[in-house]
Amino acid sequence: MKRLGIENGALDAVDARIVALLADNARIPTAELARSVGLSAPSVAERLRRLEDSGVIEGYMARIAPAAIGYPVSAWLRVRPVPGELKRVAEIIRSIPEITECDRITGEDCFLARVRVASVADLERLLDQLVPYAMTNTAIVQSSPVLPRLPPLAPAA
Repeated sequence: MKRLGIENGALDAVDARIVALLADNARIPTAELARSVGLSAPSVAERLRRLEDSGVIEGYMARIAPAAIGYPVSAWLRVRPVPGELKRVAEIIRSIPEITECDRITGEDCFLARVRVASVADLERLLDQLVPYAMTNTAIVQSSPVLPRLPPLAPAA
């Protein structure tokens, strides 16, 4: 069943353009979106509502520069809980606000987490919370040549 141009995760060309524009600027006014896709503002507002209702658009947010708010050190942590401590480690990870994203992954490690901290000393204190229950491998980020972005939005054929 095709709904709003969304079928099996595919977007029609107009919805794909709307999503791409919002990914670039979540604050773009509906009227400007409408001009960019060649529709009326009410039509775009309805498409936005349907994209939200269908779960394509999960929310709107600003991209904040962590260094500008006092968190210049970024690192990726690979975390391997010791046997029997998976749930505890997941709870610890959830409780640490400096862990800004985390995925449970396949392979030798169970979690891959992004950390934003003010200093290497703060990173060490963070790691100390995990060490009794997990082994960690840390990679400090030098630069980010690709910022978070959407995968290609190929419209439905």
